[in-house]
Parts: sequence; structure tokens; C-alpha cells
Amino acid sequence: MPKKDLHPAFYKTKVFCDGKLVLEVGTTKEEMLVDIWAGNHPFYTGSQKIIDTEGRVEKFQRKYNLKEAENKKSSNN
Repeated sequence: MPKKDLHPAFYKTKVFCDGKLVLEVGTTKEEMLVDIWAGNHPFYTGSQKIIDTEGRVEKFQRKYNLKEAENKKSSNN
């Protein structure tokens, strides 16, 4: 015999971001408020800017002195 009231109530939930209706989903909450979603996130809108003032490879090589070690190896041969 199945138990009654085992599962929570399921709602067709409205998701809001900045007071605007973003989408509707099925969930156990009646209403959801979000700060960020795919429609306003810089990564998805293409407005994200990656600021790399120094190249990652150069930074790694400088950190571990790999350029100097490489130069010493090539000059010894």
C-alpha cells in the first residue's frame, strides 16, 4: 500500500530576475527569485572581458625560471 503525502507538492514555478519573469519551470517551490541567469550573465551574453595583462605561459616560466634553465641547456650543447 503506497504512503500518502510522501512527496512534496509540485508547482509550475515562475522564475523572476530583477522583477521580470524569466522562465517557468516545474519544482517544489511556488516562486523563485534569482540574481543571475543565462540571459544577463556576461559569459552567455558575450560581454565578458578577460583581462590578461601578462601571458599565462610567460608568468609560469618566470615564476619557475624556466626560460633561464632552457637557455642554459641550449648554450651548453
